[in-house]
Amino acid sequence: MKLFHFRGVATLFILLLFLRHLRRADSAPPLFACDGSNPQTKSFAFCQTTLPVHQRVKDLVSRLTLDEKISQLVNTAPAIPRLGVPSYEWWSDALHGVSGYGLGISFKGRISGATSFPQVILSASTFDSHLWYRIGQAIGIEARAVYNEGQAKGMTFWAPNINIYRDPRWGRGHETPGEDPLVAGKYAVAFVRGFQGETFEGNNVNNGHLQASACCKHFTAYDLDNWKGISRLGFDAKVTKQDLADTFQPPFKSCIQEGRASGVMCAYNRVNGIPNCADYDLLTKTARGEWGFHGYITSDCDAVSIIHDNHKYARSPEDAVADVLKAGMDVNCGSYLQNYTKSAIEQKKLPLSQIDRALHNLFSVRMRLGLFNGNPTKQLFGNIGPDQVCTKEHLELALEAARNGIVLLKNSDKLLPLSKSKTSSLAIIGPNADSAYALLGDYEGPPCKSIEIRKALEGYVRNTFYHNGCDFVNCTFAAIEDAVKIAKEADYVVLVMGLDQSQEREDHDRVDLRLPGEQESLIKAVAAAAKKPVVLVLVCGGPVDVSFAKDEGKIGSILWAGYPGEAGGIAVAEIIFGEHNPGGKLPVTWYPQDFVNVPMTDMRMRPDPSSGYPGRTYRFYNGPKVFEFGHGLSYSTYSYNFISSTPNTIHLNHLYTQPTDQESSSVRYLSVSKIGTNTCETLKFSTHVVVENTGDMAGKHPVLLFVKHERPKNGSAVKQLVGFQSLSLNATERAHVEFVLSPCEHLSVADEDGSMMIEEGYRHLVVEDKEYAINVVL
Repeated sequence: MKLFHFRGVATLFILLLFLRHLRRADSAPPLFACDGSNPQTKSFAFCQTTLPVHQRVKDLVSRLTLDEKISQLVNTAPAIPRLGVPSYEWWSDALHGVSGYGLGISFKGRISGATSFPQVILSASTFDSHLWYRIGQAIGIEARAVYNEGQAKGMTFWAPNINIYRDPRWGRGHETPGEDPLVAGKYAVAFVRGFQGETFEGNNVNNGHLQASACCKHFTAYDLDNWKGISRLGFDAKVTKQDLADTFQPPFKSCIQEGRASGVMCAYNRVNGIPNCADYDLLTKTARGEWGFHGYITSDCDAVSIIHDNHKYARSPEDAVADVLKAGMDVNCGSYLQNYTKSAIEQKKLPLSQIDRALHNLFSVRMRLGLFNGNPTKQLFGNIGPDQVCTKEHLELALEAARNGIVLLKNSDKLLPLSKSKTSSLAIIGPNADSAYALLGDYEGPPCKSIEIRKALEGYVRNTFYHNGCDFVNCTFAAIEDAVKIAKEADYVVLVMGLDQSQEREDHDRVDLRLPGEQESLIKAVAAAAKKPVVLVLVCGGPVDVSFAKDEGKIGSILWAGYPGEAGGIAVAEIIFGEHNPGGKLPVTWYPQDFVNVPMTDMRMRPDPSSGYPGRTYRFYNGPKVFEFGHGLSYSTYSYNFISSTPNTIHLNHLYTQPTDQESSSVRYLSVSKIGTNTCETLKFSTHVVVENTGDMAGKHPVLLFVKHERPKNGSAVKQLVGFQSLSLNATERAHVEFVLSPCEHLSVADEDGSMMIEEGYRHLVVEDKEYAINVVL
């Protein structure tokens, strides 16, 4: 907002210097331990950077009193002045940009904003792992800059959210990479590696030192917030071993094993009767034991208190404290551990060794962040400052992500792109057209700069008309007559509708899949009155039932823009006027309104024909769809063909001299665990696909490779995504894409006990309309 107009350059320059001085005055040095100017620290072994981290942590913990130890078990950990250890805040957020959510970050200083990338669900629709890595890398750099500038109380950020988007009503689904476990896992790995400062390939170039600390959440089977009075705070998710094995757990396994995340957050809910934060099998046996997790485990905020207060799992607060620490949790977002840990020890419900174990994990992460190495500006990552926040490169990356994520759902008679030279007038209608904030999504930070869709579109057409149609997105009242009037006057009409945080957010699930209020009536009336078919832009995270628009001839094009971030307005306008060729594909199934009859509390992924339960996600759902997972159009066309070098038979009958495992149905199968990791590695094979841009416009789009069983049985998926690559092709250009597949991972299915099995018989590799048969011989 412009408050003053300066005629003199000198006056403006002086004011800028004054403001710059004020910003510097607001900043403070970053918090760190082991200050070299303090002679006392030289005697502390925990300050000796030449020693291994575990040895330094052991020394530090040994110096703490019981009260000091307990004080460090909560997210707002106080200082320990006698040891020169500053206070620390564990709770910061950086879901799609450094955020003001949490208690760790301040934007009152030289850094007053951060790059706001698209909400995760839209970035996921690019199916571009390299892009996800670059986004994580940019956010990690900006996070470190905020710390170095003295505007951060901690460097642990509770992102990414990699829960499976199981139900379209979930209020937080748009925070996730979607409904597919492979995509969620690949997103987690790419984001975490970039954020923590590793290479895309995962090479540990910094010897364990962290640029910033990522935290994979919410562990596990968490995808209900508040639905029809049922709250996440008391919900018991009944999940089969089969669904845990092939749906809910794989993203977290990837995040830990391949991404090497330094943090994990346990979720509010119970799974099969046990609160996640009190589940020893989950936190210690699985995450730390089987998957090799080395980092800290935090509760979600107040998730410890609800173990006693809501779940009624623990008889007393002291029992709840003992349960979570014995399970392997390390830090409590909240005050429960601060209030009840000492009494738990006094009541002999908790051994001191569990506190020391937790502290070892907590201080190890702080040391890996370099916060015990002296002045951080003289250490690794110390040269990252405010000049690396909101950079041109980061803003261009945000625009690239929005451009490549937006999905063209419908484009009848090639209505889009509109011609810049031939569009004489444009009507822009809808409650999301003039809101820059609505484009950000939740867990947002203050953006560097943003532009509304309306203003971006106005840059292409001199003669424009605007009406919001509804005062708010809930659209309890629509000014249909006024909207129709301006629609009649324009050459073309763009309707910008959808949802916002009043409709889908944390602690608020939807009960309806239709557009809220009078939005549908408004769209229909405007479309009927317009001179030509209209363009419908949907700003929303979750799926909406727009069957009426899909089937209506007067609605020529539909764009799903997700929550596209601070550059989203520009990206939408560029696509509408043909400066960018859309290529995004849906990372979630769009269901019809009737799906609301399925209880959100039913966690089963697989259908149950006996009861009419339809199952969930593209992998198992057998009901009607508005739009399929992976659907997405382009202004160009593409052809695909498998190359014959792909093997058509996979021989596994040589692996054992003993008979293969056998099912009662006489289907032969092998257990993946019996095959073993090393042998699984030798069984990998490549499939090659030729992709050609057969249109007349350059484009970037993802190539999705699925596998499906010739005869699905035993709960196997209808089809399963096994690979994806993003590809840029000029008009008429061809390219070869290679997918490396492992029979143990990509051709196996989970049985009812959660064990992965490879069955004999045919599979079909599928890319768009092309299939390639592979026979697995046991």
